[in-house]
This record gives sequence, structure tokens and C-alpha cells, in this order.
Amino acid sequence: MTSLIEILAAAAPTETGFTATIPANWLQGRTAYGGLSSALALHAAQACESDLPPLRSAQVSFIGPLAGDVTVTATKLRRGRNAAFIQSDITSEAGLGYRAMFVFMAPQSSRIDLDRATPAALKPPEADTKFYVGPEGFFTGNFEFLDQKEGLGDAEWLRWARLRDRDGLDPMVEVMTIGDALPPAALKLFGKDFVPLSSLTWIVNLLTPAPTTTDGWWLLTAKSDFARNGCSSQTMAVWNADGVKVAEGMQSVAIFG
Repeated sequence: MTSLIEILAAAAPTETGFTATIPANWLQGRTAYGGLSSALALHAAQACESDLPPLRSAQVSFIGPLAGDVTVTATKLRRGRNAAFIQSDITSEAGLGYRAMFVFMAPQSSRIDLDRATPAALKPPEADTKFYVGPEGFFTGNFEFLDQKEGLGDAEWLRWARLRDRDGLDPMVEVMTIGDALPPAALKLFGKDFVPLSSLTWIVNLLTPAPTTTDGWWLLTAKSDFARNGCSSQTMAVWNADGVKVAEGMQSVAIFG
């Protein structure tokens, strides 16, 4: 099984990014897991400009399938005194499959100091907790999971997750990798029936310039309040092991059934 760290280590630099290979164990269906694509895109964006401030926001479009050999490029759109906007694209033989706009911005002095982010009351898994690992040959095999099932809605997930191989990863790359690890929330509405779903867009706002956690555990949530005409809108969030919210997001999901 090839880890994200190994994928990045084997990547071949180019003038505008790098080329890499997406192995079968990072696929979900016929395309790469969205968190992996986002990690590759962010890695290229971080190398596009020197001394970038912290990542603050990502706007992602999952355009088409990505698998096998891919080319990741990063382009500076604008860098001002405070913020840098960098576009990252990923292409394969099938063409453009992924595009992201990353916004990097340094902390600014402000009279406003508001924090109403709800802390997570759940404790991360203990060392002897029986968590589960996804099946080999599928992207979930790169993670360890522990579901929380009490008090959830009919279209809501709450799950502890961590990468099995994470040592040395950039913290922002790790958060982007793990932030999309839940199934779409609307999937729960189908019960045991299999229905294809596909993420279309993903917006992520980072709430801290340096996300950290303990023992690699992050608490993920995805919740849908609207699903109709083959499309679901869901909100998402990530907390660290201390219950501090580190990211908020929103995703549009296509439902084929």
C-alpha cells in the first residue's frame, strides 16, 4: 500500500509543479479520493511562492476522473501585501480533473475577535480502543476510523479519523487530506441500498494558521439539510483531539439515483 508521504517523495518536479502517480489504493471508484487530490494540489501551491502565509481558504472543483499518472501545476494569480491567490490544476490522460483556488493570508490586526465555533465534547479514541481500518485497495484503507453514532440526524456523520502514515506531513496538507474522508451525508438516507454519489465542489475555511492534534486523531462531521433533484448540499467541520474546531466547509454532492 502506497502512502501519501511515498507519493510525494516519488513525485518528479516540473517548472510549474510536479508529476506523480495515483495508486489504486487511493481511488474511490474510477477517480482519486478528493482529499488526496487536494493534498497534491496544496503541496504544489505551497511550492509555487516562497514564504507563503498560512492557508486560509480553499475552493475546490472535482471536474473529472483522476487516476494513474497525473500532472499537478500551480499558478500564482495574485500576491498582494496581505494575501496570495494560487490556482492548482491536476490533469491526467482524461484531461483536467481537478482545480482549486487556495488563499493564503497572514494574521491581521483587528478590533474584531469572535469565536462561536462549537467545541467538540467527544474524547478521541484511547490507545486500546477498537477502531477500524478501511479495506485494502480503496482509499479508506489509508485511514483508521471510529464512528460516533449517538444523537445523529438521518443525514449526518460524526467520525474520528487519522491517517495511518502521517509522520512528516505538512499540517495543512494533512488537514486537507483528512477533511474529505467521510462519505456524503445524503448516503445515509439510502440505508443499505447502493447509490452512486460524487462530490462536485468543496469549500474549506481554515480557522487556525497551524492545525495540530494528538496521536493523529481528527473528528469529522458532515450533515445535509437539503437533498433534491439529484443534488445534496452539506456542511462539514473538523476538530482536533482537544475539541478545537480547525476547519469548516461546505460541499455540493451529485446523487445518481
